[in-house]
Amino acid sequence: MTGDRIAVVGLACRYPDATSPEQLWQNVLGRRRAFRRLPEVRLGAGYRGGPRDADLVAVSHAAVLRDWEFDRQRFAIPGPLYRAADQTHWLALETAAAALADAGCPLGEGLDRDTAGVVFGNSLTGEFTRAGTLRLRWPFLADAAATSLRAAGIGDDAAADVLHRLEELVKQPFPVPGDETLAGALANTIAGRVCNQFDFHGTGYTVDGACSSSLLAVMTACRALADRECDFMLAGGVDMSLDPFELVGFSRLDALAKDEMRVYDADPTGFLPGEGCGVVALMRAEDAERSGRRSYARIVGWGSSSDGAGGLSRPERRGQALALTRAYRKAALDPCRAG
Repeated sequence: MTGDRIAVVGLACRYPDATSPEQLWQNVLGRRRAFRRLPEVRLGAGYRGGPRDADLVAVSHAAVLRDWEFDRQRFAIPGPLYRAADQTHWLALETAAAALADAGCPLGEGLDRDTAGVVFGNSLTGEFTRAGTLRLRWPFLADAAATSLRAAGIGDDAAADVLHRLEELVKQPFPVPGDETLAGALANTIAGRVCNQFDFHGTGYTVDGACSSSLLAVMTACRALADRECDFMLAGGVDMSLDPFELVGFSRLDALAKDEMRVYDADPTGFLPGEGCGVVALMRAEDAERSGRRSYARIVGWGSSSDGAGGLSRPERRGQALALTRAYRKAALDPCRAG
């Protein structure tokens, strides 16, 4: 059983109004809210509408990162690579570096890199490279525009000029596709990029469990440590997806709160979206003690479940209870007894 006890030896995060775990905790104690009106630069007024507007977003507020800019010089990331990859990659890398430093091994110093691994939780990468796919849809847009111009009786020369101007407007905001475009747009390379930066060889991949992705990443990392596949793990979650693809979908599900957010409530209103990243550094408890590392907490059990034939997009009480039962069983704890 002692081999299954996992120590949390490092913490780092960047969330709206919280650039460290200490600041996040103070926000919790102070009951401060980071939900504000979505800025136009992230979601223009043309995308917003009421609950009956099928193609529009029925939400006005979200928790948005402010004043964050990735320091690519610090990590020696060349400009073309930086522009090709989604911002989630860089937020994850920066937060992972902070967790390493907090664990007493900045940049991975002092670790056996062959047994150090990374697991991140993420769904759909992020909004930035997703927006960039509009550039790749130019042939479809050009055909639709040309058809519309012909129907309006616009002459060939004038239509060609309009299409040329439109192509420049469509393509200009997005980077020219290159050899980093595909990797920079994939969720599975978020963890791989951290491994690449710090030369970790243990394991590195991304898991997608929707809203539970970050918890799934921690559970997966704990298993790798308990099974002695790795000796040190970074685990966490990252999300930056406040774009029409997700927000329209959530609006159609009627999952977004209209005013006050009440999620775990007898009278739920839905949730307000947000973005950010959190990372924990993990070791087997006995190894952490032997190396003299500070331990924030111990993880002694974990579990998961599926709702099966129940709700697909809405969690059911039975499935939640099953996951908790399995976690308590693994931890050999009775949830009905204090201590």
